Amino acid sequence: METAATRVKLTDLTACGGCAAKYPAAGLERLLAGLVPPEAEDLLVGLSPADDAAVYRLDDDRAIVFTLDFFPPLVDDAGDYGAIAATNALNDVFAMGGQPLVALSIAAFPEDLPVELIAELFAAADTQVRAAGALLAGGHTIRDEEPKYGLAVVGTVHPDGIWSKAGARPGDALFLTKPLGTGLVLTGVKDGLLDARALERAIALMRTLNRASADVLRPFLPSAVTDVTGFGLFGHAHEVADRSGVRIRLEADRLPALDGAREAARAGIRTGGDRRNREFAGPHLALDGADDALVALGYDPQTAGGLLVALPADKGPALEAEFERAGLFLARVGSVETGSGVALA
Repeated sequence: METAATRVKLTDLTACGGCAAKYPAAGLERLLAGLVPPEAEDLLVGLSPADDAAVYRLDDDRAIVFTLDFFPPLVDDAGDYGAIAATNALNDVFAMGGQPLVALSIAAFPEDLPVELIAELFAAADTQVRAAGALLAGGHTIRDEEPKYGLAVVGTVHPDGIWSKAGARPGDALFLTKPLGTGLVLTGVKDGLLDARALERAIALMRTLNRASADVLRPFLPSAVTDVTGFGLFGHAHEVADRSGVRIRLEADRLPALDGAREAARAGIRTGGDRRNREFAGPHLALDGADDALVALGYDPQTAGGLLVALPADKGPALEAEFERAGLFLARVGSVETGSGVALA
């Protein structure tokens, strides 16, 4: 039965949704360059260099992981929007090797938005937070003509078990725990190129927490980890290469894509974040004649994307076997070399 809530199309209320709404990475670099990083012995991860979350050491065995993430709607269903936004924020804790404890909602809604729609969004986010092993304990809501939702999350990690972007070493293999293309698929569906099944698969992927992948990965002591979100694969690979002082080599024929993503890219579809990601990562990227559709896949901003993992290559086969045993997606996508920048082979 149609209700006031189901008649609302959330994506009509915003110009850009999901992680494609992120502030441009190149501009963010310039902005952060003007800030003086705080000096504190127990601030293990802060602004110098920035990572997926901040980490503060409490004692020899415990550290606190802090993160927050929010964005405008990228889908029309309130439950899907709430779950995806929650997943995207929680995944930053998993990307640091941590376990979420408590989350607070960050919310902005038009005053005339149906209350039952907002309640559905909150309920879906709460379910996702519980699935991550944490509790949704409150939050803050303001009036805004453009809806926005996300979470501030606190988690824990052992000080010796922090995963950062800065530890990749020559000889490491690179893996992805989710296929690419959420931005391309969502835009392709909106433009009428792709059907509802492509949208359903993309939504299911974005609602998938990285908790299970992180649990399987943890015993392997990865060299470096980040989650692939708004800056696209190329942008986040550049961050790993830059922080680690290495060269990232991605293998074009190994890049995994969501059903419909390559089709959308070949049709010329690009998301709002594509240009900004090219400005950020392009100067550090060697494409070696790769076709435009593949390049678009690498620049495509992801929402609640998978983990990009670097670990010693000799551990790769065992990692692949463990992911297969757990029924989880894993794709080997490249390697780490001496040098700098990112190359698409």
